[in-house]
Amino acid sequence: MPLDETTSSATPVVEVKNLIKRFRRESGAVVNAIDDVTFEVAQGDFVVLLGPSGCGKTTLLRTIAGLETPDEGSIAIAGRTQFSSREGIEVPPERRDISMIFQSYALWPHMTAFKNVAYPLLSRRGRKVPKDEVARRVREALELVGVGELERQYPGQMSGGQQQRIALARALVNNDDLVLFDEPLSNVDAKVREQLRFELVSMQRKLGFSALFVTHDQTEAMELAHRIAVLDSGRIAQFGSPQEIYHRPATRYVAKFIGAINESLGTVSAVDGDTVVVDTGHGRVVGALVGQRVAVGDRVAAMWRPERGLLSREEPQAVNRWLGRVKAPMFVGSHTEYLLAVGDVDVRLWSPRSDLVDAGAAAWVSVAPEDVRVLPLDGDGRRADAERPSAAPAMVTAS
Repeated sequence: MPLDETTSSATPVVEVKNLIKRFRRESGAVVNAIDDVTFEVAQGDFVVLLGPSGCGKTTLLRTIAGLETPDEGSIAIAGRTQFSSREGIEVPPERRDISMIFQSYALWPHMTAFKNVAYPLLSRRGRKVPKDEVARRVREALELVGVGELERQYPGQMSGGQQQRIALARALVNNDDLVLFDEPLSNVDAKVREQLRFELVSMQRKLGFSALFVTHDQTEAMELAHRIAVLDSGRIAQFGSPQEIYHRPATRYVAKFIGAINESLGTVSAVDGDTVVVDTGHGRVVGALVGQRVAVGDRVAAMWRPERGLLSREEPQAVNRWLGRVKAPMFVGSHTEYLLAVGDVDVRLWSPRSDLVDAGAAAWVSVAPEDVRVLPLDGDGRRADAERPSAAPAMVTAS
């Protein structure tokens, strides 16, 4: 997608600095829905804002669109300031040269698909687009999203997936450098949602527009994003590639929110470089340190993904190993999920094989130390040596 002649290719499409948005509850309490957020979206970047309900992701998107007014900070789009609390600047949404797709699609029910897609071209301020160019661009956009045959139909005559494609065509018809997505796939069924995700990735790569996409769906974020911003109570807890977020979570919150994970809480008993030994109520766990330093006596969480563990009938020669009993093997197609009782806790493990161990049978679980991430407990500080749980003979982690 061509850039403005005055815009350098190095200029971020979106630049948010120290943004704060406050809301006042009925009780009178003031909360920061956006709490000092700073990030950038580069040219051609697909950034996903990911987090649970109430974390501030939609509010953040709406401030960039101009639908919410922040209290502090600044927003620039393609190098031009759209909001600045210090300079007293606030550009209205219709002048920000962006496109947006809403969760509800927001299609005009009395307009055909053609007229819905043409609407941004006909209503935009500035240069009037000739009718023949409008027709050409609308039909190109409809063909691009695979619904060219629906141009004469009304939204009420379409399925949810077809309506979503019309909304996407309307967003793309302007050739804007930036498209905002507010959970646009949440109202279609799983199979259609999966197909639309692949098509959206293909279109974004082909056209080169930058995207800022809001979702609470972890799979959706992983499939779509170049980079993911995981939000927690109005703050960005981690901003990185899907691989970084999944394999090297910066905090316990991020590790638990992204994908399934086993967790063992305990106290650091030894530190050797990036290798940490953790005493838990179920034994010792050896893992790799992530992020900030820890010291002997610190309370931490040792965490590992179910697909990194190994299940066997015989005792393995592994540092981290323990004996459990299979509660329930669950075949899910691509793999089998094993739930094991280890003492009074449960451990999850995924295996490509469905015939390893039957329900009720004893089995060993092991995981390599390099696959165990050791993270400080959120909000927890040091504990006295006397408070440490005593070590048991077996080496055990627990979910």
